[in-house]
Amino acid sequence: MSNSTISKDAFDFLKELSKNNNKDWFEQHKPTFKTHEKAVKSFFETIKEGLNHHDEIEKMKMFRIYRDVRFSKDKTPYKTHLSASFSRLGAHLRGGYYIHLTPGGSFLATGFWDPNKEDLFRIRKELETDASEFREVIGEKSFKKIWGDLAGDAVKTAPKGFDREHPDIDLIRKKQFIFIRNFSDKEVLSDSFSREVDESYRSIRPYFDLMSDILTTNLNGESIL
Repeated sequence: MSNSTISKDAFDFLKELSKNNNKDWFEQHKPTFKTHEKAVKSFFETIKEGLNHHDEIEKMKMFRIYRDVRFSKDKTPYKTHLSASFSRLGAHLRGGYYIHLTPGGSFLATGFWDPNKEDLFRIRKELETDASEFREVIGEKSFKKIWGDLAGDAVKTAPKGFDREHPDIDLIRKKQFIFIRNFSDKEVLSDSFSREVDESYRSIRPYFDLMSDILTTNLNGESIL
């Protein structure tokens, strides 16, 4: 049976881990971690079930607690958060969902975190041609109330081959097309959190539908699948 809440004990464990981020402490408390990991994974499964009522999810991935420290200045061995991603099904459904749980810094993210070169160029060409529908979707009142403004990294001036004076250069400059919603610990630990997550993800669909249409057609609107 899936779990629909996040326990305070899980957050208390992550707080203790942040104070004792070393192998000896973690190994001593590993059975406790495994209990919390199992419960949080069950919560993520609940989120996946909800998503499949209004989307098609190919897979859920819960990320491991172990950090890859090979190329990082921070050599602490463990993450102090628990997270998962949800991939949409097939080439016709684009975008993805992400959930990040940590004391004092939980958030949802959704959209296009690392589009490949071809997809990024296609999005930019669409925005160069006509960004009005894109702006209409992300500017819709109820959408903005939940997700706020478009986030993500951008180039400093303009991508190669694009006019830096273009009226929609603020969008064309983007390298990522994501939205982020932050949550307090009180919100995460409440009984209604899973519902808030599901409603947030449900509300992103107009954006995903538009981007799927863009990324599966050429500039003439002809399917490329």
